[in-house]
Amino acid sequence: MGQIKVEKNAGGIEGLCVIEPTVHGDARGYFMETYNQKDMEEAGLTMTFVQDNQSSSTKGVLRGLHFQKQFPQGKLVRVVKGSVFDVAVDLRSGSETYGKWFGVELTEENKKQFYIPEGFAHGFLVLSDLAEFCYKCTDFYHPGDEGGLAWNDPEIGIEWPELTGEYHGTASGEGYALTDGTKLNLSEKDVLWKGLKDTFRFE
Repeated sequence: MGQIKVEKNAGGIEGLCVIEPTVHGDARGYFMETYNQKDMEEAGLTMTFVQDNQSSSTKGVLRGLHFQKQFPQGKLVRVVKGSVFDVAVDLRSGSETYGKWFGVELTEENKKQFYIPEGFAHGFLVLSDLAEFCYKCTDFYHPGDEGGLAWNDPEIGIEWPELTGEYHGTASGEGYALTDGTKLNLSEKDVLWKGLKDTFRFE
């Protein structure tokens, strides 16, 4: 019996999947399978994962939007502590939904997972005081193959929850904050990414 529920083509974008595992809980706590190859294959998800990653981030951190150009990665992402708003943007040149985005809140309570196939830019905003983020990848990390997309490009129009501020022509986080006053926190690299019209496309 399958232990997952899969919403395919989430947001009307082919390939994106929101996955909900079956959680077995009682007074002691809970148990769930976070990955089962057989269940995934039965749901039509036949990717092979080669690397697992984990990161920790504080409230207001925005990581993204990232991808690898020549060695694109599919990612199965989840949150084990806290809450994030996770986003994928379609960068496949032949896709009917090129430039479209979809986002889902991933929390330690809802235990949802989000599968983003190759050909997408990916990123997330931390909504809790602390978030621990885990993900499986279909290819290895390749230094020098990194690409990125401005998280606030108005052409894409991602609606980041709890975030206020005005776009001033760059990916800088200056002037942006969460509704509780927490300032947006981006890496030096992520403030330099360009908008969709100047970004790499996957063939």
